Amino acid sequence: MASYAPGHAASQTKHHEWRTAENSAAHLLPHLDTLARTKPNLKLLDVGAGSGTISAGLAAHIPHGTVLATDISDDILTRAAAHATSLGITNISFQRASLPNLPFPDGTFDVVHAHQVLTHLSDPAGAVRELVRMCAPGGVVALREVDMHMWCFWPAVDALQKFQGLMADVLVANGGQDEAGRRLVSYALAAGVERKQVEAGFGTWCYSAPEDRKAWGGSMIERLKTSQMRSKGIELGIVTEEGVGEMIKAWEQWIENDEATLGIMNGEVIIKK
Repeated sequence: MASYAPGHAASQTKHHEWRTAENSAAHLLPHLDTLARTKPNLKLLDVGAGSGTISAGLAAHIPHGTVLATDISDDILTRAAAHATSLGITNISFQRASLPNLPFPDGTFDVVHAHQVLTHLSDPAGAVRELVRMCAPGGVVALREVDMHMWCFWPAVDALQKFQGLMADVLVANGGQDEAGRRLVSYALAAGVERKQVEAGFGTWCYSAPEDRKAWGGSMIERLKTSQMRSKGIELGIVTEEGVGEMIKAWEQWIENDEATLGIMNGEVIIKK
């Protein structure tokens, strides 16, 4: 992936930084703890780490191991490094690198983790093949991807439903996958993984507390005002300027509504090497 279409502006990364190992990689943590008991000096690769909030949490779970966090943007890796430093986490390093050709030999890492990466790729199965290649025998590859069609809003406002469709349509127009969450097992099998190696499940995000509504809704409003999603949507005729205005107003009302909730379903897979 030579570029990341949504970009790394604050409107894009603000809600990413809400993510932690606990709320976004819970499917990996038991496996991580089990592996660390027999091999404390685990080597973990976090691909597409972004702002590094999940990466730092994973590093905290393996204090005697090491984490290498990669992304395609030097700027976002600088931000991730500053976050780790602010938490006093020292067993983590950062390197610019890009799927599908990561510069690491076969079997370099005990754990390979990718969160919300495959959904942005035109060849997710090829990316899984590359992630599995870098995992050592006895290790695990952990994947988690959103499904753009499994969002649940309350109140079920029409403008918010249309926003969900806008996000999905622009993602596909950029060459991404709007159903990645439900297709993770398929990607793994297409990558040559045997079915018996794959554990599959689903996990959710919930945005309902006032601070969570503000983080998510505020980020979506900024996207509607300034991001590539807005310009691409208008260019392709997916949305109009008037429609964008209605979506902004709906998000503003959603943030202020104490009844408001948003649930998002994510597919999760553990591949045992």
